[in-house]
Formats: sequence, structure tokens, C-alpha cells
Amino acid sequence: MALDFLSPQMTGWLIGILLNTALLLLAWGLPKKLLTPAGYFHAWVLGVIIWGCMGWPGYLVVMAYFIAGSAVTRLGRRRKEAAGIAEGRSGVRGPENVWGSALAAALCAIAIALVSAFAPPARQQLWLPLLALAYVSSLSTKLSDTTASEVGKAYGRHTFLITSLKPVPAGTEGAVSLEGTLAGVVGSLVIALVGWGVGLIGPWAIVLCLGAAFLATTLESLIGATLQHRFAWLTNEVVNGINTATGAVLALLLGLVLL
Repeated sequence: MALDFLSPQMTGWLIGILLNTALLLLAWGLPKKLLTPAGYFHAWVLGVIIWGCMGWPGYLVVMAYFIAGSAVTRLGRRRKEAAGIAEGRSGVRGPENVWGSALAAALCAIAIALVSAFAPPARQQLWLPLLALAYVSSLSTKLSDTTASEVGKAYGRHTFLITSLKPVPAGTEGAVSLEGTLAGVVGSLVIALVGWGVGLIGPWAIVLCLGAAFLATTLESLIGATLQHRFAWLTNEVVNGINTATGAVLALLLGLVLL
């Protein structure tokens, strides 16, 4: 079917709707569910936004995060379930998880679309690479956090509270381990490499993603150790949103200064 009567922008949004609808139907029919019914709908919305605003490069990065993050959550599941520290709903994610993980990425994607549509060429040349870096870094940060947490809970031999370095049980808010920290660096590298592979960031930006992800994940651990238990509204999903937004902003600022 020819789509010549549509503008390139409209064509991109239509492709996003059709592709994500097809993937939703496929995922809905699978026996093993990765998301709740509401989670699937919100993931559909997220996918349409990302494809409509950024096309296939941005979409591949968020899909890489979703696939890797889902796989990492299942590492050492029996051990984590026995200790009572496994993710709820057997790792099946809901809308709060979708947006806690990817709201910052969605906002970066929308900003990219707006700058592309309305900013003069000089502003586009400055801001589009920085916003793409922020987008990749937000997802790199989230996979770093997910990997560090899940590997640390399953395989961390010695777990310490980040504020005092006192030994604490695995799964404690604000706890860190050597195994989890190293795994988090690998997780952030995976997404940064995907972002580089699809042409969203350059090779030096990979280093910035790693640095921003490490700093943001460390800040999240500090929030977990000092503030999260004090405020009911500071849920894991809210902290995840702060984490990914911090990773995005730090990478953007580093890129503005260093690139």
C-alpha cells in the first residue's frame, strides 16, 4: 500500500502504531507474560511515542533495554524467591514499572521531535546530539540499576549499606555489592553500545553514558538508604524515575561541556 499521500512524520507515527499493535498482539498470545494487561497497553503507548519521535534507532535502544532488563530480572529467581527478595508478580511488570523506567526516555524523544520540527538548523546541530545522548543515557542508567540490583541480590557475596559500609542483607534499600556494581557497569555498557551501533551517539559518548549511569545509580542507592523509608510517596518507581532522569541530565551536561 502506497503511503505517498502522508507526510514523513505521519508515516512514522503510522508505522509506530502498526508495529506496536502487532507486537502487542504477539506478546498477548505468548504463554509467559512479561507485563500485566495494563502494562502492555502502556508499553504500547511508549513504543508508539518512541517510534513516532525517533524512528527505528530509538526504538531498538528501548527494545534492547526491555529485553535485557526482563532477562536480568529472572537471574537467580529461585534464590531470590527463597530469600523473599524477588520482584513482585514473578517479575511481571505493570504501568508504574514502564514509566518509572522510561518516562525520562520518552520525554527526551519528544524533545528530539520538537527540536527537529521547530528549531533552526544551528539549534538542531547543537541539541539533537545532546538529546540523543540523554535518551540513550537514561536507558543505560536504568539497565545499570536493574542489573546491579538483580545480580547483587542473587549473587552478591557481601552486601553493604552505601552510607555506612555496614553489612546488610541482600535486597536492603541502599545496599551495594561488588558483584552488583560490576554487573551494573556491564548493563550500562550494553545499552550505550546499542545506542552507538544505531548511530544515536558517538564512541566518546559511550564513556559519558557509563559515567552518568554510575553516578545516577550511586545517587539512587543513597536515596534508598537515607530517604526512601521516610516518605511513602517515594516508591521504587518514583526512585527509578529520579534515577533515569538524573542519568539523562548528567549525560547531557557532560556532553555539553566535553563533546
